[in-house]
Amino acid sequence: MAIQRTFSIIKPDATERNLTGAVNAVIEKAGLRIVAQKRILMTRAQAETFYAVHKERPFFGELVDFMISAPVVVQVLEAENAIQLYRDTMGATNPANAADGTIRKLFAKSVGENSAHGSDSVENAAIEIAQFFSGNEIVG
Repeated sequence: MAIQRTFSIIKPDATERNLTGAVNAVIEKAGLRIVAQKRILMTRAQAETFYAVHKERPFFGELVDFMISAPVVVQVLEAENAIQLYRDTMGATNPANAADGTIRKLFAKSVGENSAHGSDSVENAAIEIAQFFSGNEIVG
């Protein structure tokens, strides 16, 4: 299988608790390579664009408010089958249902404050990466 890239966000609930290094350790232990990373304070426009797929859902405003409430760490991860590998590494959206040792089981506070985002498809990974990184910022 070919090397694949995926997009990750370490969310405000994790950065506020100074868990970036701990989350990165889980990512790297899973065999994912961090090929780009930066800490940003997401703007409302960035968050609304990023989560536009949820615009009609009742939690959209709360989600946007949460994502701009504190810094996040945006990343590009690389590995064979990186998208599925990272989704498995994050664990279920609801931390109560997440497998032991996953990011969400270890660090998430709730379904809404679940510490991490990962792309769900090759197409979305490309779109999400391009929203936050230019080509020369990704150094594999």
